[in-house]
Amino acid sequence: MANFGLERATDQDVWDHARSNDFVIVSKDSDFNQMAFLYGAPPKVIWLRIGNCTTQQIEQLLRNRTAEMIAFSAEDQAAVLILGF
Repeated sequence: MANFGLERATDQDVWDHARSNDFVIVSKDSDFNQMAFLYGAPPKVIWLRIGNCTTQQIEQLLRNRTAEMIAFSAEDQAAVLILGF
């Protein structure tokens, strides 16, 4: 896993880093959804609407929805993908 020194970064810093590096942001934080609404993509945002859960549950959700995330990544007009159980 890469360490980009963003542990204490602001949401804007994370957003800018993701945009500059062609990354997708995956977060449970609604702030990134709001930023995508305001600024559009890039970066794209995968918003996890799952409440309190274990890391294993998040992993399983992402593994089960891989095809959907790949299709989202390829869609030029899409800015946010909402995933939940």
